[in-house]
Amino acid sequence: MSRQLPLALALQHAPGLDDFIVGRNQAVIDALQRSIDGAGEPNIFLSGPAGCGRTHLLLGQCAAAQHSGLRCAYLPLADRSQLAPEMLDGLETLDLVALDDVHQIAQDSAWEEALFGLFNRCRDNATRMLFSADRGPAALPLRLPDLRSRLAWGLTLALQALDDQGRRQLLQSLAARRALKMPEEVARYLLERAPRHPADLVEMITRLDRASLAEQRRLTIPFVRESLDLN
Repeated sequence: MSRQLPLALALQHAPGLDDFIVGRNQAVIDALQRSIDGAGEPNIFLSGPAGCGRTHLLLGQCAAAQHSGLRCAYLPLADRSQLAPEMLDGLETLDLVALDDVHQIAQDSAWEEALFGLFNRCRDNATRMLFSADRGPAALPLRLPDLRSRLAWGLTLALQALDDQGRRQLLQSLAARRALKMPEEVARYLLERAPRHPADLVEMITRLDRASLAEQRRLTIPFVRESLDLN
């Protein structure tokens, strides 16, 4: 498996920064772009609840970095049971290291110490680092206070939830990726009657995609109502 993206999707299948629904997060996109260009903050910490797009942004940043000729690594720490702290050894030789769901290693001494060491080595080698967690670094329940302070050294940005317009754009973008055309009235209908969490929107589009393929039907309000059992 590629050292550049261990235990993750191949970058050619990763979501891109250009298909991220920005909403009120333009400052985040701008900061990530400046970091890739070498003109911005080398260490960025993204915080926000599950479903806000943190993983999308980390994978998208890795894809953009690789496209620019940079060497990168992405580690999904939510899967730490399948990983080992030793995987962080040597990552400082790359250009970008992206660590997703840092909160998942809180209270794990081996992981905290390994991340602390990696941070210091990356700083010495001028390696860019990108982190994500469900809360900001100051609120992480880490055993190592020095690790918490290190994580707060860079730029910390909180992702803002999508408004209704953003959710509608997300629905239509998800549909387009599956070669489905979602009319405006169908998107509005879904948002009025279905759960609005991004993860729920992804699950709905997956179900509609399967139903559309099976029945060879377009996304209309009657078809959507029938397929999702909506009132």
